[in-house]
Order: sequence, then structure tokens, then C-alpha cells
Amino acid sequence: MADRGEDLRAFLASAGWGAARRAPLAGDASTRHYIRLHLNGRTAMLMDQPQAAEAPPAPAHATPEERRALGYNAIARLAGADTGRFVAASNYLRARGLSAPDIYAADTNEGFVLMEDLGEALYSDALMGGADEMALYGAAIDALSSLHAEGAPAALAPDKPLHPYDETALIAETDLMTEWFFPVGLGRSATADETQTHRRLWREALDAVTAASPVFVHRDYHAQNLIWLPAREGVARVGLIDFQDAVAGAQAYDLISLTEDARRDVSPELGEAMTRRYLDRMRAQGMPLDEAAFRAAVAVFAAQRNAKIVGIFSRLYRRDGKPRYLGYLPRVWGYLNRDLEHPVLAKLKAWYDRAIPREKRGAPRIEGASV
Repeated sequence: MADRGEDLRAFLASAGWGAARRAPLAGDASTRHYIRLHLNGRTAMLMDQPQAAEAPPAPAHATPEERRALGYNAIARLAGADTGRFVAASNYLRARGLSAPDIYAADTNEGFVLMEDLGEALYSDALMGGADEMALYGAAIDALSSLHAEGAPAALAPDKPLHPYDETALIAETDLMTEWFFPVGLGRSATADETQTHRRLWREALDAVTAASPVFVHRDYHAQNLIWLPAREGVARVGLIDFQDAVAGAQAYDLISLTEDARRDVSPELGEAMTRRYLDRMRAQGMPLDEAAFRAAVAVFAAQRNAKIVGIFSRLYRRDGKPRYLGYLPRVWGYLNRDLEHPVLAKLKAWYDRAIPREKRGAPRIEGASV
């Protein structure tokens, strides 16, 4: 049986890149690996996603009970190791004039994708280098509003339905707070009553704001997944990556992914300016939003996302031995504390104030851990 290295060499050879020099990129929280390829003055990007590295995603028509039996990827509507979903999403985005990578070749059975190299100017790096924050964020909002000019498709490809970001997925994500942050941040497990009450209050909050027509939700639309392409024009100046977990969900979700970024500080003033720009762009496209309802949705999905991230980063430390993620918790808790001030979240705010003291909402002190 051929090993993965041999499979990779065969894939590159068949795509005409067998002689390329390989430069692996630094890893992140996922099981995917990326390699920049250099060949005769050209570059390309290789995604290497081992197929046995993750639990399977949910079948198209799986019930909530069937998804729970398959594990977290299926419950939360994550793509897992399904590189075919990345290919389908990239094709969908490019067809709408957005700068997702062109796909040169793919072997989705083995988990190899050869694609366009959009360069190294990640928003996070460009901004650290002095790029105009308002210009870059404004372009990202324009790309987002352009994407939202139409509703979510039923499918990205005939065999790749765009799953709804449903209550089962959203509640599974907020459950990460009680499952993983409590042991790390409070030094104890959440009680059954705490877990059930937290879950019930989140259902109530989400039920109040999830009635709007769904759109394509990137799900991780932030500065480390956007690439600045100033040589291109209009919305194509924003390069998009890491969208394989896309779902059909709320318009507010990607906006707050951008403006409440776990890995970099985004000021309330910039967040407000971008919210205002989004509302203005949607109005200019002939799709005006009820501003009060939209701002309530922004608060709820911001809080939901930040509660999830607190749980995920705690899990990355406790389960996966990655203590550096604890260093992001003070920023994420800062966003979450602010989100909970919205009246639509009054009951959840009261729960958090009872269950998690303010002084515990940050990076826990872990002996021997460098964060």
C-alpha cells in the first residue's frame, strides 16, 4: 500500500507540478497542511488534508439524532476532511466575482487540492505592516454585501448541499463553553443544571433572531482568512480562504467574525463603522434591512460566536495541548462581555454573571503554560 508521500508525489506529477520546490506553511488549529509550490517562476498552493484525520461530516439529510451519533463535526456542520466541499465553495465564490482560489487540480478521495496562490498579504500581516485599516475592512464589507446580494443556494455543487446553520449546530457550539471552559477557567465541571439552563437560554435568544432569509456564511471571515489583493478591482481585492465549513445562515454572522476578531483587536468604533457600511451597502443594492432587528441579530450571533470560541480555545489547550490559544481568551471575553449588554441577551447576561465571575473571564493561570 502506497504511503501518503507517494500519493502526494503522484498527484503533483499528474497535475504537472511534480518538479516543484515545496515550502510548507506554518500549521494552525486544523488537521490540514498547506505547501507553497515553486516551479519555473510560478507558484501554487497545495492543500493536504489526510482523510482519516477528522470525524466524518453529516450526510445531507441526517437528523439531529443521527448527527449526534456521528460526532461533533456532523453536529456542528463542519466539513471535516471533505476537500470536495472546499472545491465546490471556491467555485461558487469565484462565479460571483469574488477572489477565492482557482482550483487547478483536485483528488478529493485522497484529500489533495492544487490551487491558485493568492499570495502572502494576509489582512493580519498587511495591517501590522501599516496598511489602511478602514480601506481593508471597508473592502471586506463590500465583498460581504456583494455575496449577500442573493440568498443562500441549496447546494454548492450537485453533491454538496449548503447545510443550514441550524439550532442543533449553534447550540452544540455554545455547549463548548460549559464543556471546556468551566474545567479550564473555573477548575470544575459545569453542573447539569448549569448546562441545561445555558442551553435553554441560548435557544431562546437564537429563536428571537433566526427568522431572516439565509445567506452564504463563510463562518471564519476574519483577518487571517482574508488576503489583500490591491492589484485587482472592487470586491475582487479581497482574497478568500478557509471557507470549507460554509453554511446557510444569518447575514450578521460573517460581519461579526470580521469585527470581533479573536486574534486581533478591532475597536468598537471600527466595528460600528463597518456595521453602518454594511447597512448602507445593502440599502444601495435594493435590499434594505430593519436596522433594529439586524443589530439585535449582530449582538446574538456575536455572543454565540464568542462563547463558542472561548470553548474551542479552552479545548485546544486541554485536549490538544496547545496553550497559546489561552492567550486569546481575554480579548474574546472582552467582546463577549460587551455583546451581552444588548437587551436581547439580558437573560443570558444574568446567567453568565451568576455562573462565571468577571475575574474568571480571561486567560486562566496555568502553571508551566506560556501564553
